[in-house]
Amino acid sequence: MARTFPRPHRDDWWIAVGGLLGGLLLWALGIHPRDHSDSLVLWHAPWAPLVPLALTAACEPLRRVRPRTGLLIGTLMLALDTVTLGSVVTVVLYTDLMYAAVLYGTPASARRIPWIAGMLTVLGGVVPAGLWHDPQGLLIGLGIGVVALAPATTGALVRGHRDAAEAARLRAEQTALLAEMDRAQAVTAERARVARELHDMVANHLSAIAIHSTAALSLDDAKTSREALAVVRENSVAGLAEMRRLIGILRDRSGDREPAASPTLAGLGALVGTARANGLDVTLDAGHGEVPAPVELAAYRIVQESLTNALKHAAEGSVRVVLRQREDLLDVRVTSPYRPGDTPRAPGSGAGLTGMRERAALLGGTFEAGPQGGLWTVRAALPLTEGDSA
Repeated sequence: MARTFPRPHRDDWWIAVGGLLGGLLLWALGIHPRDHSDSLVLWHAPWAPLVPLALTAACEPLRRVRPRTGLLIGTLMLALDTVTLGSVVTVVLYTDLMYAAVLYGTPASARRIPWIAGMLTVLGGVVPAGLWHDPQGLLIGLGIGVVALAPATTGALVRGHRDAAEAARLRAEQTALLAEMDRAQAVTAERARVARELHDMVANHLSAIAIHSTAALSLDDAKTSREALAVVRENSVAGLAEMRRLIGILRDRSGDREPAASPTLAGLGALVGTARANGLDVTLDAGHGEVPAPVELAAYRIVQESLTNALKHAAEGSVRVVLRQREDLLDVRVTSPYRPGDTPRAPGSGAGLTGMRERAALLGGTFEAGPQGGLWTVRAALPLTEGDSA
């Protein structure tokens, strides 16, 4: 593949053309910094100053794309200009090449060129003055400083400000990116929390509605159908109340509805009573003291989802809910009869176990669920210290 080179900037072409035309105008008017009597003039041809002028102007298009090349050629042309009658425009164009080499060159060039120009300025003033024993020799160093050191220093200052502005822009972009990532993570976490709340609050009631409505439709017995429909109505009303509570949570506190209080372990008795009304044989053994609110909510939801799963999947038998508090843990265990291959009595989304595991993980706890000795066992160990700081 052929190597492509960057094109010169349009403004650099204008600088080259303008410098060349200005130099031609001064040459046509006979304006030169030296005359034929000057000892430095070795090339006396009238057209001689045009050669370094034209070649220095030709280096201007390289000031951005090949700054070091342009500076090298310009330095040679400046040296050639000193042995002719000279042109002020050639010197001015060279100062621009020096400035561009520092501003647009590599970082190494930006560091070295000002130091080299500074050393040449010192040597150009001290050495002639020492050799000629004439203080006027210092004027040579002053001239080098004006032609080389001043534009190199200016280029270094401009480059420093430009790099600082670019670094500030990059930091601002990184800050904005991190803020956007934090916002996206916060939105994702909030969506997951709302999804868990919605699933845990409504799934229990909808599962009971599905099971009892199926029984009402499949049994040709008026009394059984009325009992099933009564359970359906009870769970519909309870589910509607839970949905209203979720809406209250999602509302702004400055609105017209304050969010309802989160469920606590004191409500486990009512939860078990609802499960019994839905046909489960549930026993509750709760032995715990004061626990942090996040742990209470997680334990309540884990028991609620476990009873929902038992309603849908458990075989005939007793469901047992046990809560035990240790020094730094709240142990939640729910066991229900289990027979592999049984068909669920109501469809499920499979998100229940995921939600329980997430609740335990958010508190730094552990969660296990699976068959053990003919029972389906759900166990969660919730740290009380983590819950207190959550």
